[in-house]
Amino acid sequence: MLAVKSRNDAHSGSGVSEFFTWGLFWLLIALISAGIFFQDGINALLVAWQLPEYSHGPLIPVLSAFLLFKQMRDYPPEPGPKANRWPGLVILILGLILGALGSLAGIADISAYGLILWIGGLLLISFGWGTGKHFWHGIVHLVYMLPLPGIIYYKTTTSLQFVSSELGVWFLRLMDVPVFLDGNIIDLGVLKLHVAEACSGLRYMFPIMSFSYIFAMLYRGPVWHKITLLLAAVPIAIVMNSVRIAVAGVIVQYYGDAWLEGFTHFFEGWVIFLSCIFILFGLAWALLFFRRDRPSLSSALDLDTTGLGAQMMRIQLVQPSMALITATVLGLAGVAALQMVPERGGIVQDRDSFVLFPRSLGEWRQVGPRQVLSPSVSENLGADDYHQISLTKPDAPVGVGLFMAWYNDQSKGGVHSPEICLPGSGWEIAWLERSDITAQMESDTPFRINRAIIQQGESRMMVYYWFQQKHRRIAWDFAAKYWLMIDGLRTGRTDGALVRLTTQILPGESDATAEARLQEVLHEIQDPLPRFVPEE
Repeated sequence: MLAVKSRNDAHSGSGVSEFFTWGLFWLLIALISAGIFFQDGINALLVAWQLPEYSHGPLIPVLSAFLLFKQMRDYPPEPGPKANRWPGLVILILGLILGALGSLAGIADISAYGLILWIGGLLLISFGWGTGKHFWHGIVHLVYMLPLPGIIYYKTTTSLQFVSSELGVWFLRLMDVPVFLDGNIIDLGVLKLHVAEACSGLRYMFPIMSFSYIFAMLYRGPVWHKITLLLAAVPIAIVMNSVRIAVAGVIVQYYGDAWLEGFTHFFEGWVIFLSCIFILFGLAWALLFFRRDRPSLSSALDLDTTGLGAQMMRIQLVQPSMALITATVLGLAGVAALQMVPERGGIVQDRDSFVLFPRSLGEWRQVGPRQVLSPSVSENLGADDYHQISLTKPDAPVGVGLFMAWYNDQSKGGVHSPEICLPGSGWEIAWLERSDITAQMESDTPFRINRAIIQQGESRMMVYYWFQQKHRRIAWDFAAKYWLMIDGLRTGRTDGALVRLTTQILPGESDATAEARLQEVLHEIQDPLPRFVPEE
């Protein structure tokens, strides 16, 4: 045994005993085992951090540690055994369970979420519940390093696109710039600006939300002031993104689109971010006028960094408690268990390519060649195979569009719902319901679809679509994600498809008449579909 003398006897009183050395040993082993166990989640974070909207991710652990050490200054060291370590062990075990689910299901993001629980549990084990419960601010801040789940990301992106588009057009009209908004496509006459994902405000919103969280934690004032500063990040980012869109429109209007690319690269980065930070400081300054003591902004913000080094050295006080040893052993056991699990995920199903899909379906015939998506749309779709054709039959006044997309692995993002892509292309969803047509289809398994009417100006269309995973026809995208996780756990399969049928509703035509065309084609595709979308 090695005895280590304390570097801070004033705090420890009698020095650091040999048990502290063994405490550091068990802590180090626990960290190493967690790094291996949560490897999928860590790799997912490293990949996500390469995206512009999550590029702030590497700074989050540093800032979280900063918050933690600042809070530790308010609670003096407590050498010796800690009481109530077991709540931390329970939380740590929940993190391990979540990490295992993510690894087995092939959904790395779940493993990343489990990592944060594990860190919180380890903190409570190290300090005990009585002291550790006060250090939650830094742990919660780690949430900002996580990428949003795919469905929430795209739904949020779409909503922000519309808000940014509306505000951007409103600003342009204030400046007497003629403009027309179609969905999230801004028509300036000489050029159409598409408010794509990178322009939705998320690129600035996530780092601004992280900064506003730290800002709120460091602000010394009423709770409602802190809440205001915390929630202000979203509207600030949206408004500044709308300003960016409006300025781009003005440049196109008065200087031509040749200037637009240079402006975009200059204005999208630090100019927007620093402007948002400046507005946040301005908001904090304005809130001071609601306080009777009227402090200065510098005194209202706790920016004192003295003594943080001493707090870092408190790691020497970690003891080899039964809870810490148990957490380490569980982590090592989890690593060993995952190593014994057979290779899962990435299973490519034996299926025919959509190129071989029949050109004739009963009386319905394919019109012209299969339609090819533009490179940008195809990249956003992310499908491994897709098929888009138009079908018609002799007595049909108008045809039916058939679109199918196949994914070998949905765990890296998955199927994009038409609820997202249709409004983005200028179509408005006038009506949508989820229907169970199992009896109508005489199916042995539940058959649930989305029935919708979309419109663009005076044009209206009837839409059927569903998500298919193995034999399941699923209408709700969140349910599709649930079954994706279940299939990943059971079989390692994460494949799936999206099937969509559309037809125009002619002027004077009833919705039921248009829907009858969709029902005909829906019945006709059921026989050949399993060749291209495996059900087993």
